[in-house]
Amino acid sequence: MRKVAVVTDSIACLTRGQVEEHGITVMPLNFYHGGKLYHDWVDVTPSEAYELFLQDPESFKTSSISPGDVLETYRKVSEQTESILCITLSSGLSAVYNAALDAREMLKEELPGVSIEVLDSLNCTAAEGFIVLAAARVAAEGGSLAEVTAAARDMMKRIGFIIFLDTIRHVYRSGRIPKIASQVGSALNVKPVLTMSSSGVLRFIGVARNQKSGVERLLKTMREKLGTGPAHIAVMHAYAPEEAEKLRERIASEFCCAELWITEFSPLMGYACGTGTLGVAFYHEA
Repeated sequence: MRKVAVVTDSIACLTRGQVEEHGITVMPLNFYHGGKLYHDWVDVTPSEAYELFLQDPESFKTSSISPGDVLETYRKVSEQTESILCITLSSGLSAVYNAALDAREMLKEELPGVSIEVLDSLNCTAAEGFIVLAAARVAAEGGSLAEVTAAARDMMKRIGFIIFLDTIRHVYRSGRIPKIASQVGSALNVKPVLTMSSSGVLRFIGVARNQKSGVERLLKTMREKLGTGPAHIAVMHAYAPEEAEKLRERIASEFCCAELWITEFSPLMGYACGTGTLGVAFYHEA
């Protein structure tokens, strides 16, 4: 039995192999399509979800996770651990963090001997995933809850990510810009480049004319942040595996990669970003 179990949500974009290797528990976030409920990475893979999305984007709806859903996860995990660290995507983007806090309060009387820490990663996608991996590696070494949490907080200071949207058509779904602005931007073929602010919200940092210039913007940002030392990098995509593989190959040839892997954006991200999105999450070795 481990001292600490690490729990996260499916927005962290971890691969199945990483989850199994590091003993991470992933809470699936949910969506509806055609009136049917799907559980991210449980009932459907990201690629399958994007195929549904492309069939009928307007019938694709996200579904908020409830404190009861998180509570069930805590109950199951508590059978095999003394403590739990739950790392969620940014509270600036979702209510998952608050649901995790509420579930912790609900469990206090039921399982008073289980310590639960809930950490707002202030991130999403594989940037959140790297934070989770940092915590899970310390947990696997027998670290205490305080040590595992400290590892996650340290990674939060070092991680960065940048994404390039192939279309702005669906961004209105995030609730952060009007639908008419998305439609106008789509008509003008505007391709936004986004990153995460220190406060945990997506920040617009420019536009690209085409995929080539979007990729160059990603690489330029990485060079500025990483320098020439060893780096840990994740390539992310939304239903664009060939483009992601090309980007991975280029990164492998241009950077000193201590770790390099490809993952798919959760379809709940693609709901607003659209297919064709590419991104990178990265940090340099200490």
